[in-house]
Amino acid sequence: MVSRRQFLMGSATLPFLSYLDLAESAFAATPKDVLVVAQQLDNMTSLDPHESFEAVGGEVISNMYQKLVHPNTEDPSKVDPALAASWAADADSKVFTFKLAKASFASGSPVTSEDVAFSLHRAIKMNKGAAFIINQFGFTAENVESRIVAKDAETLTLTTEKPTAISFLLYCLSANIAAVVEKKVVLANETNSDMGNAWLQKNSAGSGSFQLQSWKASEAVSLTLNPHGPYKGNLKRVILRHVTDPASQLLMLKKGDVDIARDLTSEQLRTIKNDAEFTLVTKSIAGLVLISLNQGIANLAKPQVWQAVKWALDYKGMQENIVPLTHKIHQSFEPEGFPSAISDTPFQKDIAKAKALMAEAGLADGFDVTMDHYAAQPYPDLAQAIQANLAEIGIRVKLQSAENRQVLTKMRARQHEMALSAWGTDYFDPNSNGEVFTINKDNSDDAKSKPFLWRSRYKNDDFAAKAEAARDEKDPAKRIALYEALQREHMQNSPFAFMFQTVKTAACRKAVSGFQLGALSEANSYRETSKA
Repeated sequence: MVSRRQFLMGSATLPFLSYLDLAESAFAATPKDVLVVAQQLDNMTSLDPHESFEAVGGEVISNMYQKLVHPNTEDPSKVDPALAASWAADADSKVFTFKLAKASFASGSPVTSEDVAFSLHRAIKMNKGAAFIINQFGFTAENVESRIVAKDAETLTLTTEKPTAISFLLYCLSANIAAVVEKKVVLANETNSDMGNAWLQKNSAGSGSFQLQSWKASEAVSLTLNPHGPYKGNLKRVILRHVTDPASQLLMLKKGDVDIARDLTSEQLRTIKNDAEFTLVTKSIAGLVLISLNQGIANLAKPQVWQAVKWALDYKGMQENIVPLTHKIHQSFEPEGFPSAISDTPFQKDIAKAKALMAEAGLADGFDVTMDHYAAQPYPDLAQAIQANLAEIGIRVKLQSAENRQVLTKMRARQHEMALSAWGTDYFDPNSNGEVFTINKDNSDDAKSKPFLWRSRYKNDDFAAKAEAARDEKDPAKRIALYEALQREHMQNSPFAFMFQTVKTAACRKAVSGFQLGALSEANSYRETSKA
C-alpha cells in the first residue's frame, strides 16, 4: 500500500522541501491550490499535439493547448469559438476565413494567425497518426503552405480541395491535431529538421489553461498554471499520478491522498455512490461495444441471422447485472454525445421473434460458431451471457478469449467468425463513425484500404453512397438528418449488433467542482475545476 508520505515524496512535481512540509503537516487533504488525480497513464508515448493519438495523452494535451474551435459541452451539434473569434465560408464552400480572438501563449507572446498556419502546416508535414483528420480536406506537404495562409496577424484562410460542409471542417479543427503551438518556441528547439518534435514530446508551447512542468512515463504528469491562459480558478497545479489498481485509487481517494479517482469499477463506485463526501462526474464516451458477424461464414451472411442475433440478446439484463455503472445500452453506430447520434433502442430480447427469423433463414436447428472476445473484464462475462442468449435460438457459440491485440489481429486478418469487441471514435464528427461502419470500396483480400467493414467481409454500396452524401451535405441541419436516417437503416440491415456505449466516471472529493468529462478524451477538461 502506498503511504501518504511515500505518495508525496515519490513525485517529482514539487520541490523537495515542499514535499517534506506536506508529508509532515497537512495530512487531512491535498493543498487547496493543487489538484491530485489518480489515473492510469501507461498508454502515453508523446505530448506533441501533432503526434499523440492516445486517449490519456489527448486529455493532457487538450488542457495545455487551444484550437480554433472546440465542441459545445451541452449541445454536440454546435462548436464554440476558442482561438477563433469568427469564421465564414465563401460562396463555393472551399475558402474558409477565420478571425482570431486575443489570446496569449504561456510565454506571454500573443497568438497570431502565423502560429495557427504554422501549426496546421506542421501537422500535415509531420504526417503522424491523426493527420488524416485534416489532410482529408486535400492538404498535402506540397500544397499546405499555399492552401493555409496567414493573411495578417488576425486573419487565416483555409482552402479545401473540394466544396466542404463548414460543420465538417469545424468539427475536425476541434481535434488535437489542429492544436496551435507557438512557432518561435517550437522552431527554437528544432533538432535535425524535426520541427521541434523531440522537444515537444516532453515540453509544451501552448495557450491552454496549463503548461507542462514534467512528465515521467508511467509515473506522473505535472501541469502548472499558464498565467496568460483562459483558466480563472484557484488551482496552481494539476498532478496526475499513475495508479494502475482501481482498488488503490479508491483507497487513496477515501484517505484524501488524491482529489479525483478516474478508473474505478462498478463495484467500487457502488460503495461511494451515495456518500456525501464524494461527487461522481459521469459521461458517455465515444466507445461502443458490438458483435461483428463475418460475412465469409455462410450462416452468418444471412440477413435473417443478423436480425435473429439482435433480437436474442438480453441487453437490459446484461447492462443491469454486468456493467451497470460502466456501460449503457446503445444500438447505433454514432455514440451519444456526438452530432447526429440517435437514442433509438429498437432491439430487446424476444426469443420467439428470433426463432422465427432463424426458421426463415432455413436454420431452425441452429448452427455452431466461434466468438472471439477480449480477455479483460467485462468482456468474458458479457460473452458468457451472449452465449447463453444465443443458445436459446439454436446458435451454439464456442467462446475464444484472448488479449485485445490478439482479437484485433485476428479480425484484421478476416479470420474471426463472430467477434465481441469495442470501437473508439477518432474525431468529433459523424463522418468518423459513419465512414467506419458504412464504406468499404474494395472487398477483395488484397484491397489497399482495409476499413472496419472489410474485416468482416461486408460491403454495401447503398450505405456507402448515403454516407458520402451525408458527409458532403453543406446544410448542417440536413447533414445531421441524413446521418440520423442512415443510422436507423444500418441498425436494421447490417451484420453488426451494437450493444453498449462505455460510460466513464470520475469520482471526486466534495471539495472539487467543475471537472468535465467529454465524449472524447480530448474534451476532458480542468478549465473550470476548482477546490474549496
